Amino acid sequence: MNTIARIVAALALFAVSVVPAAAQEQSAVRQGFELAPGSNKRILLFRPSVSVGSQSTGGMYEPNAEWTELARANLQASLEELQARLGNQVIVAPEAYGEDARALNEHMALFAAVSRAVIEYQFFVGNRLPTKKRDNEADIFDWSLGDGVRNLPGAQDADYGLFIYTRDAYGSTGRKILQIAAALGPGIAVKSGEHIGYAGLVDLRTGDLLWLNADGAMGGDVRDKEGSEKRARQLLEDFPGSDIEGE
Repeated sequence: MNTIARIVAALALFAVSVVPAAAQEQSAVRQGFELAPGSNKRILLFRPSVSVGSQSTGGMYEPNAEWTELARANLQASLEELQARLGNQVIVAPEAYGEDARALNEHMALFAAVSRAVIEYQFFVGNRLPTKKRDNEADIFDWSLGDGVRNLPGAQDADYGLFIYTRDAYGSTGRKILQIAAALGPGIAVKSGEHIGYAGLVDLRTGDLLWLNADGAMGGDVRDKEGSEKRARQLLEDFPGSDIEGE
């Protein structure tokens, strides 16, 4: 197991608990970072990591390749439409192959793991880590993907990298019936469906996470065009220097 894989595994164990409802949607910017519109900074947009499937009656995730490809195409088109509103110069990352593809997939997994850790151990007040506090306030946003990002395809030609991760599980009929039955029964909460999205801006020289928008309950059905447009706006809401607003 290589270094990145070990880090991902450690973070997955670190943030294994369910994201609290009170911390489902948050965004943060690294202290001192600003991205003024028209600053001519180059933003490398990596191909979004997209996973779509169904949630079985027992709550297991069952991937659906057709839904995933459809959602990936829809989201890519929606993100391209929003590029001009991000400001600065957006560059689409080149297609990755071989070792480059493996490294990119590992960093996408690392980004997702770090995002979950931020939600659980910084955004959620009750679980804040001591290293993320100053004078008992959660005003230290200091997370990183490591300087290995500088070796990703296209990184040498850009200042920042934009990582996007989404995971959707649509509740099956059995899961929905179970949810209703649980609500009518002893009051046990059963969740039907999962719609998670993370978008983050990373310094391609240092790997520092400069901005993160994380939502544990996103809207928009990524399997259709209108839903994907809504999801893209939510992912990029509060992006530094932009005028993008979610719904």
